[in-house]
Amino acid sequence: MSKQSYFEQRDNENVLKIRELLMQLPDFCSDFIRGIEFKTTPLTRLGYVRDIKTFLEFLVTNTKEFYGKSIEMLTTKDLNVLTSSHLEMFLSYLNLYKDTQNKVQKNGERARSRKLSSVRSLLRYLFKKSEIDSNVADKVESPKIHEQPITRLEIDEVVNLLNLSEDGMKLTDRQKSFHKHTKVRDYAMLSLFLGTGIRISELVGLNIDDIYFDQNAFKVTRKGGSSVILYFNEEVADALQRYIQLRMTIETLDPNEKALFLSLQNKRISVRAVEKLVKKYSQHITPLKHITPHKLRSTFGTNLYRETNDIYIVADVLGHKDVNTTRKHYAAISEDIRRSAATKVKLRDD
Repeated sequence: MSKQSYFEQRDNENVLKIRELLMQLPDFCSDFIRGIEFKTTPLTRLGYVRDIKTFLEFLVTNTKEFYGKSIEMLTTKDLNVLTSSHLEMFLSYLNLYKDTQNKVQKNGERARSRKLSSVRSLLRYLFKKSEIDSNVADKVESPKIHEQPITRLEIDEVVNLLNLSEDGMKLTDRQKSFHKHTKVRDYAMLSLFLGTGIRISELVGLNIDDIYFDQNAFKVTRKGGSSVILYFNEEVADALQRYIQLRMTIETLDPNEKALFLSLQNKRISVRAVEKLVKKYSQHITPLKHITPHKLRSTFGTNLYRETNDIYIVADVLGHKDVNTTRKHYAAISEDIRRSAATKVKLRDD
């Protein structure tokens, strides 16, 4: 499977999921999704559909005006009954509720804000199309987002994590039985995360021929489908070379499979498998920190910022479209830089 077809397959699967969900929703939801199709990715649209479905389920189960109605039969005329109070009730509901499978769901500040944003987009679209009389969502404040300190690995934790992925000393007996088959791969993946700040989706999508050792570089497909060249140091190069030598000896299920990182089933490794891998190693190294692939990305971003003191370089390497996103995430590190700067200026020569 080529790299392009991997991402195409992922998008196609999301498109099919969207269509399946839209069959359970009113017609105006399909109109909305078609209206934003050419300026959003399938993954973004899938998020919208899921959020809107949650909102409509809330309306027909938790509000007097909509209680007992069939979601599929709702019309834009029904939405004219909506008030800002309904949306505020929805935000409160999202804190803790049971879904249609009777499973308890909880949403933090960011999740609630995102779901409100999805509903806002729907109502804004319908209002612009004159399908509803007003957009009551404009009267509702978004939940305040309290910025959390960056969770990242310290230098000694990075060393210990990489060492553990190589020697497996602290792993359980069961984990060790798998480790002997995956240690070279695992070390290469962790090195790539920590040495380049690659996203998990970018790592999973890598193919063998995306690696260029003559330049110590590799090609990734970023959000939105654009390709970019990233670079790695000699430590990462060594880890990748050792893994690729092993990878070339593995007979994959699909003879045409070009995936760089394989699962134990000899097919392209999944996002979920990589998340579990990172958790397995990190919980032995720093059990009080919840380390994910994104936290490894944050670790790289933190180290790069400390080394360069240049937020624009960090934004470019991490693939942030807006440098303010980078500045917001790494603002705390500025304290270290300011403290260091205070020692640079001498008032009197000794």
